[in-house]
Amino acid sequence: MAELTAALNDALSGHGRLVILAGEPGIGKTRTATELASYAESRGANVLWGWCYEQEGAPPYWPWVQTIRSYVQQCDAERLRSEMGPGVRDIAEVVALVRDKLIDLEPPPVLEPEQARFRLFDSITTFLKRACQAQPLVFVLDDLHWADRSTLLLLEYLAQEILTSRLLIVGTYRDVEITTRDALSQTLGNLVRQPLFMKVQLQGLARQEVGEFVQASAGITLADDALGIMHRRTEGNPLFVTEITRLFGPEQISEDQAWVETIPEGVRDVIGRRLSRLSEPCVQALRIASVIGRNFDFKLLNSLFSDISEDRLLEAIDEAQAAHVVDEVTGTVEQYQFSHALIQQTLSQELTVSRRVRIHARIGEALEGLRGNNSNDHAAELAYHFGEAEPVVGAEKVVYYSRVAGEQDLAVYAHEEALSHFQRALAARNVPLTATEEADNEESAALLFGLGRAQIGLLPRYQMREAVANLARSFSYYVQSGDLTSAVSVAAFPIPLVHGFSTGKAELVARALELVPEHSVEAGRLLSGLGGLIGSEAGDYHGAHEALDRALAIARREGDLPLELRTLLSFCQVDLVHLRRREGIDSGLLAIALAERLGAHIVEQIARTYTGGAASALGELKELYGHVYAPELVDPDKVDGRDGQALIFFGLSLVRYWEGDWQACREVGDRGLKLLPMDPQLLGVRVLLEYQAGELAAGEANLNKLLDGTRLTMPGPTNNYAILAMVAPAFAQFADLSDKLDRAEEAAKMVLSSPVVLPLMAFYAQTGLAFIELQKGDVAAAKQRYDSILTQKGQLLGWLISADRLLGLLAQTMGELELAATHFEEALAFCRNAACRPELAWTCCNYAELKLHHPSPPERMSGTRTAPTDKVGRASATALLEEGKAIASEVGMRPLLERIATLQETAAAAPKPSPTYPNGLTQREVEVLLQLAQGKTNREIARELVLSERTIERHISNFYTKINVRNRSEATTFALNNLANLP
Repeated sequence: MAELTAALNDALSGHGRLVILAGEPGIGKTRTATELASYAESRGANVLWGWCYEQEGAPPYWPWVQTIRSYVQQCDAERLRSEMGPGVRDIAEVVALVRDKLIDLEPPPVLEPEQARFRLFDSITTFLKRACQAQPLVFVLDDLHWADRSTLLLLEYLAQEILTSRLLIVGTYRDVEITTRDALSQTLGNLVRQPLFMKVQLQGLARQEVGEFVQASAGITLADDALGIMHRRTEGNPLFVTEITRLFGPEQISEDQAWVETIPEGVRDVIGRRLSRLSEPCVQALRIASVIGRNFDFKLLNSLFSDISEDRLLEAIDEAQAAHVVDEVTGTVEQYQFSHALIQQTLSQELTVSRRVRIHARIGEALEGLRGNNSNDHAAELAYHFGEAEPVVGAEKVVYYSRVAGEQDLAVYAHEEALSHFQRALAARNVPLTATEEADNEESAALLFGLGRAQIGLLPRYQMREAVANLARSFSYYVQSGDLTSAVSVAAFPIPLVHGFSTGKAELVARALELVPEHSVEAGRLLSGLGGLIGSEAGDYHGAHEALDRALAIARREGDLPLELRTLLSFCQVDLVHLRRREGIDSGLLAIALAERLGAHIVEQIARTYTGGAASALGELKELYGHVYAPELVDPDKVDGRDGQALIFFGLSLVRYWEGDWQACREVGDRGLKLLPMDPQLLGVRVLLEYQAGELAAGEANLNKLLDGTRLTMPGPTNNYAILAMVAPAFAQFADLSDKLDRAEEAAKMVLSSPVVLPLMAFYAQTGLAFIELQKGDVAAAKQRYDSILTQKGQLLGWLISADRLLGLLAQTMGELELAATHFEEALAFCRNAACRPELAWTCCNYAELKLHHPSPPERMSGTRTAPTDKVGRASATALLEEGKAIASEVGMRPLLERIATLQETAAAAPKPSPTYPNGLTQREVEVLLQLAQGKTNREIARELVLSERTIERHISNFYTKINVRNRSEATTFALNNLANLP
């Protein structure tokens, strides 16, 4: 208990905690939580309990609903409205009691599934953080091993947000029932990384503790031999000890020791033996109740018996209470709970399958009678019981209640539970879940539409075609039946945009367009969605603009401002991924202005991020900063959806990166990665930030996450593959990443060879390949890459490098030194104008290297250098190095500082005539050859000369050809004979 009370004290002092109690059934998890709850109440905390249930039928988020509902019952309307704030509309969708107390609530805005669920989670979190300001809160969530996925996702979200609150969450679960495939196992894996998380593994009582437990609970002092046997048989499990004590009773235990020889082998066995001592009417009632669930209602139980009077049934329940088999639920009337889940399970398992099926049927029918016109409010519970009873009741009620429950789950963004309901209903109708044939009736069409919407909320983007296929099956039925309104609604349902992959959604929208008047608002909405789809999925820029132009014309003619705003944002998105940044800025500024006018915070903030990205790439952020990126204007907290918020954090981190504010870049990047830990854009910025700062281990760790992201997605021209292709080669300049370079090169070639590749993804890949070719010194490839990069002259390439600096490096590799100098001059001008400080520092360094190692055109005289012209070149290089050093020192760019220091030593040294080496060897080849002659490995040579292993391999291949040798031994002999006496 010491650990638990310490966690409670932390929470009471404003440091929120999450504690999980784990152990086998009966080990005392709930009892321990109860003790902690009592102590918390004595310290002034408000303790609220929620339970998960083994059977289906409970609504999504059920333990959260129970706890929040208990809190709502304690609050007056004014306080509730104040603490819930704007999120009250979202919470009311899940906790109906909120709407009963605040009757004037409007429905929440319609959002995409992921955005909507994020908004709900954020609303609940904000409410709880406000509520615990007045009084500390303790939430106890019992039996998490039975929790639905939505409940666990909300728990994960809360764990990220409550560190500075007066909230303690206590969860319990049976660890023996959890496998690595279970949802709770995944949640625990995510929670363990949170600083506020603590897991307490409960163990059995020690031998002496078993004796003390029996003495305290039953007033019996065990003989030493009996105590040893009980401890050995029960392994100190408190429930097992309690059940044995109740089975044998004080008299038998006190009189002799014979009872110890008949102790059952397991806790279920002892429960069964104890239950057999109850009267037959009592056991019969309990068996029926066990099928209802851990909790059961007396009215429902009574309605299931026609041959037992109400009084007799009450007597049976009283008998069960006296035997500590069931307890009344505190604060309720005629609501009971089995004292332990193992008791309920033992009773249920005594029934045959046929018997259980028929009891489920009776329970379903009785529930319908009791609920009357409110049956739909309990659709999940009814769907469960009729689903279990389908062999005897048929499919009708299974399908009906599953459909209603699925729609209710979608309304509260519980996509996992909705998917299960729609799948069960379709299976009951023998409708295949994965097929191409259209639905054959209205019911199946509605179920397939529900299934598709649930999949859109759950599936990874590259699997979105499966969801769209089910939408299409539903759509086709509605078209055939003449229900055009439903058909258009199905086609218009939004899906996340997928770069370079066809989901089939564009074709579906195109079919829907044929069903509506050409210039109608419905056509405008379909066209607005179609433009984004074909611009991203098909890479058709002109087709996308044509559709969006038509949508914009309809919106403006009809005065439909939301449609106009949505279309302007689509214009901006399409322009950016097609590298039409000037057009993207124009569309983005219009979208920002209209979003401000309409109070559409979501669209406004995303439009600011897109526009800021385009302005950064063109070097115009200084001019547009106040319009798009002023911190007071970009507030991620106003944006719904993890994707939307993470996008804004990416944009902000990119601005800080180019400013050279590493600390701010890390902070906003961390906030984004907390939302989307595997987001390739956020990870890409972090990889490059760490290598700029010299934190190579941290950089490589994030690069490994990028690699993991590609393994989790379908290969293709996506962000995951394109960003890996760009970032890994840049990082490889400072670390030995030969294995990752191969993966990056494969990713780049995969992107560029895809049937559809967006220009933005293509240039990510092109940039990565350029870095690989620079490290190889591949002249032919550099010339080809130069022509590709030239189209982006005067812009930033991703968040990696200016196009002008990269062109300078490529030209230098090609031997075009005058051209390289021109590009470096242009890169200097661009970076100074755009205030891209880290990039300016690198450009100064690269240009200084060119000046030091190669005479500039005016300084070249008959292939030799003269002292005066060399002095001029070194002075110019020295000035560039000082400028780069000043920036690198201020920003904290350790690798660049080391490189500049080496170059400054070169610039300060007296000029020497360039040596002439045999067989046309270059100075670098001679350096590698001499290292090789000393018996060093490629890795050792690379470390000594600060080069990559791939570059060493290239130099070795080159001088093997020049000196006509076949292996390292022959190369060593050549070096000893021809190079040993060189200066």
